[in-house]
Amino acid sequence: MTTSTTARKGGAWLVDSTDPAEVFTPEKLSEEHRLIARTAAEFVAQEVLPQLDRLEQKDWALARDLLRRCGELGLLGADVPEAYGGVGLDKAASVVVNEMISRSASFGATFGGQTNLAVLPILMFGTDAQRRKYIPGLLAGELVGAYALSESGSGSDALGAKARAARLPDGSFALNGEKMWITNGGFADLFIVFAKLDGEQFTAFIVERAFPGVSTGREEHKMGLHGSSTTPLILQEAHVPAENLLGEIGKGHKVAFNVLNFGRFKLGASCSGSAKAAIGESVKYATQRKQFGQAIAGFGAIKHKIGEMIARTYALESLIYRTAGLIDATLEATRRDPTDGAAVLAALEEFAVEASIAKVFGSETVDFVLDENVQIHGGNGYVRDYPAERRYRDARVNRIFEGTNEINRLLIPTMLVRRALKGGLPIVAEAKKVHNEARAATSSAASGEHREQRAIGSLKKVALLVLGVAMERYGERLGDEQEILTLVADITIDVYAAESALLRALDASRRAVPTGEMQFDAARVFLAGATVRAESTAREALSAMLQGEPLQSLSHAVRRFLDVAPINTIAIRRCLAEAATAKGGYLFQ
Repeated sequence: MTTSTTARKGGAWLVDSTDPAEVFTPEKLSEEHRLIARTAAEFVAQEVLPQLDRLEQKDWALARDLLRRCGELGLLGADVPEAYGGVGLDKAASVVVNEMISRSASFGATFGGQTNLAVLPILMFGTDAQRRKYIPGLLAGELVGAYALSESGSGSDALGAKARAARLPDGSFALNGEKMWITNGGFADLFIVFAKLDGEQFTAFIVERAFPGVSTGREEHKMGLHGSSTTPLILQEAHVPAENLLGEIGKGHKVAFNVLNFGRFKLGASCSGSAKAAIGESVKYATQRKQFGQAIAGFGAIKHKIGEMIARTYALESLIYRTAGLIDATLEATRRDPTDGAAVLAALEEFAVEASIAKVFGSETVDFVLDENVQIHGGNGYVRDYPAERRYRDARVNRIFEGTNEINRLLIPTMLVRRALKGGLPIVAEAKKVHNEARAATSSAASGEHREQRAIGSLKKVALLVLGVAMERYGERLGDEQEILTLVADITIDVYAAESALLRALDASRRAVPTGEMQFDAARVFLAGATVRAESTAREALSAMLQGEPLQSLSHAVRRFLDVAPINTIAIRRCLAEAATAKGGYLFQ
């Protein structure tokens, strides 16, 4: 494995090593980034959180007012070019904004529907006239947007949509069908709608609520996100002008899937922000709540929970900022006009694997953290007097949003294999090297590597070994083996998360960041858990594909690869929890 200082390809971290200095981390945020983060944090604390009850009573006039306020503060267009009314910052700026806005999950959904799902498709695929007509209003919060892809019979199977479009003699279109689960549906002014032209050509359109034949249904009664509007969109001979075709006829999948790539990445950022906020709530409650004559923050069982919450959130935060850095570095290396949506599109396509990882790992990490937050609160966590209950309900949909976690788990290895077969990543060659090493009962590591870096290398070997066996065993039929793909995805996710955490910690140590030692501890705890999970997952996958001597040989190789010296994670978690208790919240912000 080689270290490269050149622009990286998506997924290259699986076969390359990375210099910690190359990785973008929260500690490298500029003063401009920090200023917009403070602006977003103050807005949520002062203007959104005090209004949660009104939002949950479906006060959509208030929701619109809050979006307009976001527009005044520049929060809706952090990474949109100034030519269209944006602030013209980078994807890292978008991350810090999403982390802060997510502290109100319901308004975060409203905000995401506006910035991710309405602005982005027009920015990337719209004509200059469409951008100038719609984007300034969306960024000002004067227009509210929504994204209409899903249908009752085609959730994950988006291309199976039944909505139909027909070309009229004057070149305009008539749309018919019903879209489901539309965020902002109850008060949106325009919708990004997908329908099949002539029953076959999957195509995107910009549809205004004011167009004849456009209406919305009643609000859905949801488990959570009660302060976010979710309705059906009903199209009955809806008349859409020719100039509102978005992108090319028959290329709607390009719009849909690339918008979802960025939406997945931003969802991961939102999950990071929510997890950090919940850790603060847990620490505060554990410090105040007394049992058996002392604060529960002093109990080992509670320290274990808080320490693990911190370690997992640290890994999530690290991979989110690393991915933002990869996207921004790719855009910076591209000679382009700032208004060139094609360059943004190419960058998002390049890091589609990382976006899916961010979505899956983010949604499951925040679920873990919020579940533990309820547990730390005990009975009070189960009642609405405390925010723990609301957070828990609101987060459950994250594993469904932006493509279910099951779909994203299938996408991760599938995209890696597709790139390998096209020659974009040397996965096949590296997998063969690992397989030969496993058969030879030897183990190699680069000289001078840190013990934890060797452990990361071993995790990569296990991921490549299992993926290589799967490719050889199933060939073109691999896509049908969903259980195997899911297991490969789980190992791959842990590789990216663990390496991102370690690289950030090593860089912090080299640059003498004050929290560097604690960052290293958080990374070590996560890596220890990832190693245990990888061995179990790899053995399960290999047992499904092999038998006899080949199975026994490669199972032993997995154990040998992952035979790393154990560490005292109990003591480390205690230290992390005690430091968080002293600080009064998440350690690394």
